Amino acid sequence: MRTNIIHPGADELVYEIREIVEVAKKLEKIGLPIIWENIGDPVAKGAEVPLWIKEIVVEAAQENGSYGYSPTKGLLETREYIADERNLEGGIQITAEDILFFNGLGDAITKIYENLHPDARIIGPNPAYPTHSSAEASHAGAPHITYSLRPENAWQPDLVEMEDKIKENENIVGILIINPDNPTGFVYSQDILRSIVDLAKKYNLFIISDEIYSNLSFPGSGMKKLASVIDDVPAIAMRGISKEFPWPGARCGWVEFYNRDKDEDFNRYTKSIIDSKMLEVCSTTLPQKVLPRVMSDDRYYPYLENRVERYQKYSEYAYNVFSKIPELIVHRVQGAFYMTIVFKEGILTPQQTLSVSNIDVLNVIEKLLDNISLDKRFVYFMLASTGICLVPLSSGFNASHAGFRFTLLEEDEGKFKDNIDHIASCVVKYLAS
Repeated sequence: MRTNIIHPGADELVYEIREIVEVAKKLEKIGLPIIWENIGDPVAKGAEVPLWIKEIVVEAAQENGSYGYSPTKGLLETREYIADERNLEGGIQITAEDILFFNGLGDAITKIYENLHPDARIIGPNPAYPTHSSAEASHAGAPHITYSLRPENAWQPDLVEMEDKIKENENIVGILIINPDNPTGFVYSQDILRSIVDLAKKYNLFIISDEIYSNLSFPGSGMKKLASVIDDVPAIAMRGISKEFPWPGARCGWVEFYNRDKDEDFNRYTKSIIDSKMLEVCSTTLPQKVLPRVMSDDRYYPYLENRVERYQKYSEYAYNVFSKIPELIVHRVQGAFYMTIVFKEGILTPQQTLSVSNIDVLNVIEKLLDNISLDKRFVYFMLASTGICLVPLSSGFNASHAGFRFTLLEEDEGKFKDNIDHIASCVVKYLAS
């Protein structure tokens, strides 16, 4: 081209969770059955959306207004419902004008980072969810800045490291948390949230809290939304229905703006997000119409409780299996439907392998082994040997630790236990090879 057309952050857009699908699809074409443990789509893993939710959707679909544009910010009645429910939980009070709908949280994440000043940076967790870390890094044209979630300390965030990096880098304007966390399943306690709010207050920062899994936190986890402790610190909370209903295909998420009146720069920044959304006219209308009807139904929260109970039961089984392998670091999940296993330092080597019976599958994998992380090497051999598609921790989640993530979404309990037993057996064989 006559001049450079490449965005300076283009190389930062990495999404291993879906990129490994391309490898798995190649292996599937040559005869290897795949067990998809890479993407957190409950419906794809066999979750049945309750009939009563489907009936509400069908009823709303009969209404002519479901086929038109919604206001740019979202349907007023839906935003009013969310604001009322949010206010009942305690903490900061909001109105419908503090809520902005998007076509899924992926859309919201893109808008949040692309509307930042090019020099402004957001510090986020390590391991990092790649939609956030890639979007932030792409916006800045530089690697994402992170604070550590420490696997040796039950995934507690290193607040000392967080503050040190904030002091060192004056371009950091905000702190990202994902609560409950993906990929670790960690839940930020109220005390930790208060400490992060105090840091934001001390250094004049704002906070982004991705709470897409907040209603899927486990009993006893101590899950509290950021709104309960935010005080007068500017913040953005992110919610959606893709994991809850579950209805990922609806592409329906929203953000809640807190304390816009407390900081003029933050207020102008949020206005730029709203203005950029106005260029797209609106977000999806049908799921917005459905949302208050589903969430206000007496069956909704008992339905969620049943799902959470199963995820917790599955996580306990997986914990009991993997915690018996001394070379691994394993913690109980506190929320969401993911679990992350970490290999202890120095355990993995470039010589370790698993037996692969299909020579064509082996040939595909062997071509991918050069210059990759050691946990990605394990994931490739796991895939080729068993058909189980995991996500490597280091490359998949911008992590400084080696490991892998799997989901708790398998509907068939017997199949889930077989998969976990199979993965654990392969870990033992791989480490011993």
